[in-house]
Amino acid sequence: MQEYLQVLTAAGTRADACRMASVLVEKRLAGCVQVIGPIESTYRWKGRVERSPEWLCLVKTSQARYNELVSILEAIHPYDVPEILAVPVTRGSGRYLAWLGRSLKPARRRRRQCR
Repeated sequence: MQEYLQVLTAAGTRADACRMASVLVEKRLAGCVQVIGPIESTYRWKGRVERSPEWLCLVKTSQARYNELVSILEAIHPYDVPEILAVPVTRGSGRYLAWLGRSLKPARRRRRQCR
């Protein structure tokens, strides 16, 4: 069952979180991205303790799509060092996981027919 992952990342604005969600779903790297927020994050950055509002993204993907998802996410993420954490899905609804698997498959290309 560990074929699927939930990946967590966060963004400083809702607009950035929604933009990343759209890109990942459009590219079929995620079946679904839930944007939750605002939340408040406390972290150390450049030697100081910081506190900021963020929007948490819960990304549903598969092991097979993970490396490409990370590559795209790092390219489009506004942070210098984005949080990208993957948690294996150990159990889930069979119908939901079947839908997720279908959602992650690349779209079939139509063959051009000669005329």
